[in-house]
Amino acid sequence: MATPILMPALSPTMKVGTLARWLKKEGESVTSGEVIAEIETDKATMEVEAVDEGILGRILVAEGTGDVAVNTPIAILVEEGEVVPDTVDAAPVTSKQQNNIQSAPQKAENAPSHNGSAKESEEKRLFISPLARRIARERGVKLENIKGSGPNGRIIKRDVDAVLVRDDTKTAKPEETVSSGSVERIKHSTMRKVIARRLTESKTQVPHFYVSTDIELDALLALRSKLNASLTNENIKISVNDLMIKAVALALRKMPGLNVQYTETEMLHFEDIDISMAVSIPDGLITPIIRQADKKSLKQISREAKDLASRARANKLAPEEFQGGTFSISNMGMFGVRDFGAIINPPQAAILAIAAGEKRAVVRHDQIVTATVMTVTLSVDHRAVDGALGAQWLNTLKDLVQNPYALVL
Repeated sequence: MATPILMPALSPTMKVGTLARWLKKEGESVTSGEVIAEIETDKATMEVEAVDEGILGRILVAEGTGDVAVNTPIAILVEEGEVVPDTVDAAPVTSKQQNNIQSAPQKAENAPSHNGSAKESEEKRLFISPLARRIARERGVKLENIKGSGPNGRIIKRDVDAVLVRDDTKTAKPEETVSSGSVERIKHSTMRKVIARRLTESKTQVPHFYVSTDIELDALLALRSKLNASLTNENIKISVNDLMIKAVALALRKMPGLNVQYTETEMLHFEDIDISMAVSIPDGLITPIIRQADKKSLKQISREAKDLASRARANKLAPEEFQGGTFSISNMGMFGVRDFGAIINPPQAAILAIAAGEKRAVVRHDQIVTATVMTVTLSVDHRAVDGALGAQWLNTLKDLVQNPYALVL
């Protein structure tokens, strides 16, 4: 039976919202508790979890559509093999039903215990999504003290996340800075909120470990000079970043154990090597993607990287140009940074932080000489990659950069 998915009320005062992004496509399977879309309000960007399971038969409201009224059908969920209707009616929510929705979790919380009767257990089960239950169990959150904000008062992921944030805030006990001068207050943009949420999730849910090494760049810089001299008539100038994208891609081809993603049930190994490169924009950063970077020439990578970075700063990227990617690099060498550790961009399993190349003293054949040296730091999801593999991969990358002619063969 076709079931409408409605625009949810993410707060008691919400009347309309913007459907920012669909995380599922038409025809894809949906399970209960799975995040299917992102909704923006004037306060935050929130994830929408599916209450039922089935097939996302039809999307009725496109990404980026604003002022979508609460309880408006935004998609149609159907069963396997069922014909997808063009539209589906949604019964209006009466004030009495709305009161029931708001009071349902409170009723479940305050209901007296009857020795764990089957009826009570079933009632509680229906008010908690599987994803919320799992996160609460892993983080030690007591569900009986949470008031759900999902359909029919269901406790969903954002309710558990709110408790975790509140507990962390209580522990930290931050104090507002007191200044004798004026204070400019700038509201967070949607992008800044999303960055804050995703990176907080990454640092709290992904067990990072870090491996660093120093790489001599003189041979790479010499090759770059020769290549750029030969490309003068083509108006192409290859950067160190272009060379590092190619080197990272080839290192992943040689050691594909880092070109993976961890999920709760399985490890995803990717054939394509798609490199996400962090690009700074006025209110944050975005990660446009060089697809199949291992198969592209340095000229192709250079043209594509410059085009993507330019359009990223002009906010003209299409979603498929920055969504996805199997491995990230973050280069702050142009700022003279000596070394740093980057935060993993989930669901990817690793990111490489590239610092500045600088003249340093090194020892060769028991003699102290000067070389251009760059420190790189690999951040890895320890659930997906073990320490020895991370170190071996970094040594493979080092060998490619210090013997760079493999980048043009």
